[in-house]
Amino acid sequence: MWLSRACSECFYTGILLPSHSFLSLTEMTTSVSATPEEKTPTTDDFSRPVSSLSSVGKRSSSLPTDDLVDEAEEQFSWTAAIFRRKQTVPRDPDAIATRRSVFDDPDLAPHYWPKKDYENLHRFDTTARWTYREEQVLVRKLDWKIMATAAIGFSALNLDRSNINQANSDNFLQDLGLTTDDFNLGNTVFKLSFLCAELPSQLVSKRIGPDRWIPTQICLWSFVSLSQFWLTGRTSFLVSRALLGALQGGFIPDLILYLSYFYTKTELPVRLALFWMSLNLCGIVASFLAYGTLHMGGVAGAAGWRWLFMIEGILTLLIGVFSFFRMPPSPTQTKTWFRPNGWFTEREEIIIVNRVLRDDPTKGDMHNREGLTFRRLWTAMCDYDLWPIYILGLMFGIPNTPPSTYLTLLLTDIGFNTFDTNLLTIPSQALGIVTMFLIALVSEFVNERSIVSMMEDLWTLPFLVALYALPSNPNPWIFFAVVTGLLSYPYTHPIQVGWCSRNAGAVASRTVNASLYNMFVQASGIISAQIYVTSDAPRYRHGNKILIIICCVNICILYPGTKAYYIWRNRQRAKIWDAMTTEERAHYLSTTRDVGNRRLDFRFAH
Repeated sequence: MWLSRACSECFYTGILLPSHSFLSLTEMTTSVSATPEEKTPTTDDFSRPVSSLSSVGKRSSSLPTDDLVDEAEEQFSWTAAIFRRKQTVPRDPDAIATRRSVFDDPDLAPHYWPKKDYENLHRFDTTARWTYREEQVLVRKLDWKIMATAAIGFSALNLDRSNINQANSDNFLQDLGLTTDDFNLGNTVFKLSFLCAELPSQLVSKRIGPDRWIPTQICLWSFVSLSQFWLTGRTSFLVSRALLGALQGGFIPDLILYLSYFYTKTELPVRLALFWMSLNLCGIVASFLAYGTLHMGGVAGAAGWRWLFMIEGILTLLIGVFSFFRMPPSPTQTKTWFRPNGWFTEREEIIIVNRVLRDDPTKGDMHNREGLTFRRLWTAMCDYDLWPIYILGLMFGIPNTPPSTYLTLLLTDIGFNTFDTNLLTIPSQALGIVTMFLIALVSEFVNERSIVSMMEDLWTLPFLVALYALPSNPNPWIFFAVVTGLLSYPYTHPIQVGWCSRNAGAVASRTVNASLYNMFVQASGIISAQIYVTSDAPRYRHGNKILIIICCVNICILYPGTKAYYIWRNRQRAKIWDAMTTEERAHYLSTTRDVGNRRLDFRFAH
């Protein structure tokens, strides 16, 4: 499909993530704070004011914890949502929903306390309690206020990144005097610029805040996108591709970092899974939009593809301006001159901050205007335990990228006209939604990442073989059926992005590691752009042979090897950790400088 399969993400926290990145509390220590005298919770207990910040030890050791929820927060499951019958014992909506965390243990709490300059520290209170009813209402409010804006921005990215494929169906290359090799070079320049912008974009985002940088990015690239109306030839084409790549690089990691300020790790995956599914839906809408826009060919003497760039660029610019007014810096910073009352009450701010930190204490390690240091950057780059996932990011998408990029050109070369070609891209996008949903179900059911992620290449392989075996002049509809089947593959990139985020551990390193992973994904696009060349047109038999070989390498070597590596690393860690006494573990936690996946109590997902 023409939608880019090399979305960042990025920093997508994954379709499937475990409840904890580290070992459970009972595995880390057997020390439990004293249980106070039981009492029936009242409304006053739920809405007690935020206490002043005194010493960590004093607050942690004197907290009543018998009213906390001990079970881990339930990860949303598509399989459970679809197939599980209604619970026989409904949950009391007015029961306390606050879950137990490391902040309730007097020995562990000091090691996880938020930094003094954490922007939400004034709302952090380990004594805060809230009900399931309050939590559900608040999450719905977050979805409407925060997630909706992010979804609109996400769609704008793919609208401007992928419209060149639709332009190809309207004599775009011929009008500019370009060859398919020039088109490949333009894609290479775009991917290279996108790749080089990943880390700088992350550094800027962390320094000035994603709430400022994301709308700025959208507005800047929208100007470049609409300016493609005035393209004149090879030079202007390459310059526009370079600028678009540089301005869009790092967008999705920035966006998902921003969302992590508001959601727990069990809430974000399902929403981002819907994000990726909705991209195909947006692609279908964009195909209809292109179908109508390309009919404007001849208006003011301009070709239809020029109007396509202009109209979609203006639409993106409006979204960028809109985003400036819809992205507050944090849950406690929603009040501004144009929103004097803010979005959340003090009570709601307390709930948002404490539920997020209880879910993942590492989110208090940095404030939202704190830039990454070169030391942290270098540490993340040297994290060899993530290199196997980087290699997968480089290789997994190559087999299906050239057919996806060339889809409109392939369909026009086989005999379909401009308008039919745009409509014929829709079936693969619609089927892609179904297969992506199904692979999410499989991932949840088997609780697996490496083998499930391999299913994308396993799906692609037989269709590549069929494409290679077709005669020189195949029946157009048979060719269309094969290409559509190929591009309907189950998209596993979101799983791998979440896999990378999960195995990074700490928030500071996740930001960099997500960008590094996506840099390898963009490098994959650079390689893919060199496989279908003009001398091999129009059937690209030699290119398809290369894609088949790469697909086999991924299936037989890279994915099984990555799984074996992480199993081996976990066994190494477990051997050391299991041999330690409770006192030795407590001493390690209080003195270690290891962070994220360097810690002995961390286990890699595979």
